Amino acid sequence: MTHLHEEKLDSEQVFHGVLLDVRKDRVRLPDGGESIREYIVHPGAVVIVPVLDDGSLLFENQFRYPLQRDFLELPAGKIDAGEAIETTARRELLEETGYVADSWSHLGVMHPCIGYSNERIEIFLARGLRKVAEPSLDHNEFLDVLTLPLGEAILAVRDGRITDAKTITALFWAEKILSGVWA
Repeated sequence: MTHLHEEKLDSEQVFHGVLLDVRKDRVRLPDGGESIREYIVHPGAVVIVPVLDDGSLLFENQFRYPLQRDFLELPAGKIDAGEAIETTARRELLEETGYVADSWSHLGVMHPCIGYSNERIEIFLARGLRKVAEPSLDHNEFLDVLTLPLGEAILAVRDGRITDAKTITALFWAEKILSGVWA
């Protein structure tokens, strides 16, 4: 515990949906006062940087309802209860792209919305890709699979074609690993 710790005094579930669990907690602040914290409990997710033999990366173009537009993203998905994170990564890559990978590396973790969610996204690098099937999407999931060279993906971040936080973070990690800057 740090001197900045906030102690939960009580918690109320405000909403429980298919994916999200919204909470409203009363907390004791570091100075002894009280406040309210509203936040979303999320099961966690993975994002995969799939590297093809020619060095290009697999991406997805997917419509995201909250922002009413398509987004260019790396493959990703929710961690199922009790599922190991690498199992989730392997499952999502196969389901969304039809590819499997011979080599998997866990690069790190990111927390995309620390002000209002406990969501964590585990970042994986997948190499030795082989297409073994057509994508097998969830009944309510629609996306296009495409490839981009790493350099073009980095430029797409710069020019605003890629704005998704998990994709930007994963590309940052991948660029460092693939260039040899980070071991």
